Amino acid sequence: MSDVSEGPLAVSESTPPERGRRKVREGVVVSNHMERTVIVVVSGQKPHPLYKKVVRQRARFKAHDEENACSVGDRVRIVETRPLSKDKRWRVTTIVEKAR
Repeated sequence: MSDVSEGPLAVSESTPPERGRRKVREGVVVSNHMERTVIVVVSGQKPHPLYKKVVRQRARFKAHDEENACSVGDRVRIVETRPLSKDKRWRVTTIVEKAR
């Protein structure tokens, strides 16, 4: 675990090269009708900036599911990735909880 300090771009061996932070979201699968693609709804709550009433927000993401392992109702974790199709920019990493 020695640091390589040759030149201005010194990189330590203990840390991997930084590739950029990828966004990670957790949501519920609402559709799995497509081949290797699921639609995940990520919902949350935040107070309205002026009126302070709690407002529900939701966003729908198309995510790549390589093994077709997700079913409707599963809670999954998705991560941002390169564009895979016109609308698909997310990938399913883990199934947090299977639907009952």
